[in-house]
Formats: sequence, structure tokens, C-alpha cells
Amino acid sequence: MNCLSYFLLVIVLCAGLNNAVLFPKTYPKNLVQFTNVLGPENILKIHCVSKDDDLGYHYLRHGKIYSFQFDDSVFKTKFDCDLWQGSPYYKFHANFRAYEGGGFVVHYGKKNFWEAREDGIYFTHGIEMPKLEYKWSREEII
Repeated sequence: MNCLSYFLLVIVLCAGLNNAVLFPKTYPKNLVQFTNVLGPENILKIHCVSKDDDLGYHYLRHGKIYSFQFDDSVFKTKFDCDLWQGSPYYKFHANFRAYEGGGFVVHYGKKNFWEAREDGIYFTHGIEMPKLEYKWSREEII
């Protein structure tokens, strides 16, 4: 019975620390950021969702930034995003996982920077130069 009590105590403490109940605002949130580096007339359309959140649609003009911050969960934290470009009908599309973390390894202050360029979607954590991760696929206009 003692082992079960200790196990439950550890679970409760982990969940409490993960939700910052005991130490509010002592660690940085994770960040996902998108930048429109497409041509001057090209609008970038973004839609990101997780298991618990739908962040809605966002439209970025050239040079503009959209970002969101969040805490990892003790369960997996995943944000999947759709990006569209190709004015005026959003002819090109990319779908990818913009963030994955959480579980037993909870991240604090992790940064994922995404740049939408004419040839694809580039990624960096902010330290290294951005690298091409995804190419645009052509959408069929009906």
C-alpha cells in the first residue's frame, strides 16, 4: 500500500508542476512563430489546431508575423498547421506538425520558427539558419 501512495503522490506533484500551480511564471512558455517571406502581394493563410485548441484562421501580409505561446502538457502536446498561399485563390498548400512535445519530457521555452517562402516552408529553432522542411503542394481549384 505504501508504494501505491508514493506513486500517486509523485503523479499529483508532476501534474501540479506541469500546470505551474506551485511555481507560477517561473519558466518561459513554448513558442511557435510564422513569418510571411513570400512575394509582396502574396497573403499567407494559417490554420493551427491541437487536440484541445483550434487557433482559428490568420492572414499575414508580406513581412508580418503570427505567433502563439503555450505550456507543454504531461500528455503529448502537438500543433498541426495548414498554410496556404498563391494569391488570389490560395493555389498552394502545406500541412505539417509545427510543434510536438510534452509527455514525460516537458519542454519550457522551446521555440519553433517557421518561414513561408516561395519555394516552401523553412524551419529553425532560432540558433541555426532556417532550412527547407516542406515544399508547397498544388491545390486543385474547383
